[in-house]
Amino acid sequence: MRRFLLAALVGTLVLSATAPAMARHAPASAKSAKATATEAQPAKQAPDLRVGLASGRASLTITPAGGKATVQTGSSKTITLAANTAAAIRWQDGAFLVGREKLRGEVLMIRPNAKAGELSLDGRRYRGALELRHKGGGLTAVNIVPVDDYLRSVVPEEMPVDWPAEAIKAQSVAARSFALASRGRHAGEGYDLCTTTHCQLYTGTAAEKSASNAAIKATRGEVLTYGGKPIEALFHTDSGGMTENSEDVWGSHVPYLRAAKDTPAKTMPWTKTISRADLERKLAAKGHDIGKVRSLALSPLAIGRAAKDRTASGRVKTMTVKGTKGTATLSGTTWRSLLGLKSTLFDAKLTKDAVTFTGYGSGHGLGISQWGAERMAAKGASYAEILHHYYTGTKLQQLY
Repeated sequence: MRRFLLAALVGTLVLSATAPAMARHAPASAKSAKATATEAQPAKQAPDLRVGLASGRASLTITPAGGKATVQTGSSKTITLAANTAAAIRWQDGAFLVGREKLRGEVLMIRPNAKAGELSLDGRRYRGALELRHKGGGLTAVNIVPVDDYLRSVVPEEMPVDWPAEAIKAQSVAARSFALASRGRHAGEGYDLCTTTHCQLYTGTAAEKSASNAAIKATRGEVLTYGGKPIEALFHTDSGGMTENSEDVWGSHVPYLRAAKDTPAKTMPWTKTISRADLERKLAAKGHDIGKVRSLALSPLAIGRAAKDRTASGRVKTMTVKGTKGTATLSGTTWRSLLGLKSTLFDAKLTKDAVTFTGYGSGHGLGISQWGAERMAAKGASYAEILHHYYTGTKLQQLY
């Protein structure tokens, strides 16, 4: 159902922190927010995104759906693909071979003839056009799609569509902001965004739902900006009671990713027990051969209270385990990844044969807490209020 930019993002996310700090701006309603979102001149057309669908493929199968499609390179004639008829495409002798037609050129473009037409790649349908290139010994397929059509697949993958409409609208704006801020993230591979949780989960038209489509339409063109630029609007499942400052997760200070309190606290409680032997093996496999575990050091958890080994939200900054051969002090994020914990908002207790972790929330803790957004919407908060609660000092602007 939902994916939340977890381990795949760690170490790869580049966050800008160049803009000056601003006070939190929270309009009373979505209507008032739209009325003041005039600083950016609206454009007539939504910008396109380039989404990488496949790479290194010997061949690809394309099927036009809802009408015919045209195929051409910059220097070739145009050929037509029949509706609902599969066409195998491969690279042969310096040219694209489309069925029996050979088209020379660096880039092959496939465009639906009908406005509502779709293209199926290996059985999965997408809106927009497809661009094929011969790269790295195989074919790379890129979906060129307007951002809001892209969101029609992304939003229902990230948030349940039976949640309150204002929460889904907030998710729509966050996902749009993240997508536009992340253009060029995979530039070295020839596209903007991938289809996995490293960026945002994108699976094509099969994921689309009427409730999320309505939320995307209601917020058309709206993005969160800071310093005049779209923000990397991160989100996670549940904060457990308080979100986190960016520098306490990935080391970079981002002015709009500040810790924000949620109510109620201690949501999504979880427990995980790991044997001492298993803990010792996992540490040794990562280069921390501490021998037999003898003790661990971690301050008691208090949500919203910092300590030398805890962040402002109470998440684990570092935890130390002592053994017969040495000591390992690892970051909370490292412990979470190593042991498969749901969050870094946890306590740890050492018993005779095991270590038991008890914690709250799920995800990295940055940006929107999705369950927090659901609770705020259920209490009557607008999507603008939700967004400004979680993204400090941002502005809601109409870009197109």
